[in-house]
Amino acid sequence: MASHVVKFVGLSDRDRRQVATLPKLAAGDRIELHVRRRDGVDQTLALPLAAAVAIETLINRLSRGENVALLTEDQELSPSDASEILGISRPLVVLRMDRGDLPFRYVGKHRRALLRDVLTLKSKLDTRQKALEALVDDTEDLIGTHGL
Repeated sequence: MASHVVKFVGLSDRDRRQVATLPKLAAGDRIELHVRRRDGVDQTLALPLAAAVAIETLINRLSRGENVALLTEDQELSPSDASEILGISRPLVVLRMDRGDLPFRYVGKHRRALLRDVLTLKSKLDTRQKALEALVDDTEDLIGTHGL
């Protein structure tokens, strides 16, 4: 059964061309969300600055062709959901959990990890990957320069 906790969405090329980019928000700016319902009724909702910044980020990323998912920091994720965020297989996520690299709890027989913990692990894995790539570059330079 597929999980619906992490659902990435994106815009088609046609929709991306129709989306206007938001101007950068400045102090004192207000954003209002205007909704025209199917029955023709209009509704306007004033957004607080924090929500406006989130919407600005969302629209900018979607308009660049990125896929996005909206999650809360304390949301619990299954190993499958975590694997999608981490870019590793589900069995590797379970291994990380068993090793203690990724805190989790059981809900019945099912493992659940907090999004904040998954993102912390992702940051560590990304840092480690960058270090490995730098090491590869150095090794290739040594081979090219000194014939080692």
